[in-house]
Amino acid sequence: MEVYSNENEQIDAVRRFFANNGKALAVGVVIGIAALGGWRYWANHEESSAKTVSAQYQQLTNAMQADKPQTLEAVSNFARDNSNTYGALASMDVAKQYVDSNQLDKAAAQLQNGLKDTKDANLQAVINLRLARIQLQQNQADAALKTLEGVKGDGWTAIVADIRGEALLSKGDKQGARDAWSKGVESDASPALKQMMQMKMNNLS
Repeated sequence: MEVYSNENEQIDAVRRFFANNGKALAVGVVIGIAALGGWRYWANHEESSAKTVSAQYQQLTNAMQADKPQTLEAVSNFARDNSNTYGALASMDVAKQYVDSNQLDKAAAQLQNGLKDTKDANLQAVINLRLARIQLQQNQADAALKTLEGVKGDGWTAIVADIRGEALLSKGDKQGARDAWSKGVESDASPALKQMMQMKMNNLS
């Protein structure tokens, strides 16, 4: 760093700096102001878009719950066109309708699409758990066990243990099922879930 002997030399140095770089600084300030304005516009636009998508999602799902004609296709299209949390939620809603009508292949495909639409770990966990249950209904135990690997977080330990036990039992692995349910019973699960897994373990005897 250059050392100045007195204040006048410092002032002269500042003047020289602005004389040599004034235009660049001015351009930088203009770009900075434009960027700030652009960021504010983008933030406002994103907030407005989120509100619009949220309202559209609510309207469609309310209509679907009321069994109005053609709403299943409308919600499915909404899920396809929105690669965000609302798209993932819509995929779950459509999947439930498919499960209720025993169209398990379509339900599984819908949930797999929903997984791509959200980065939220908890929502991903819920989708994976529902997908694993469907795969069990399809007698795809190995696929269900693989799906369960995508469930992250200690809060899901008991539910994962329950489904894992069912998958292993369907493969004929009674000891594996017992170990899974035992882990679930020892976890911080609800009393009802613990009791259910304990009953399953007792039924293995």
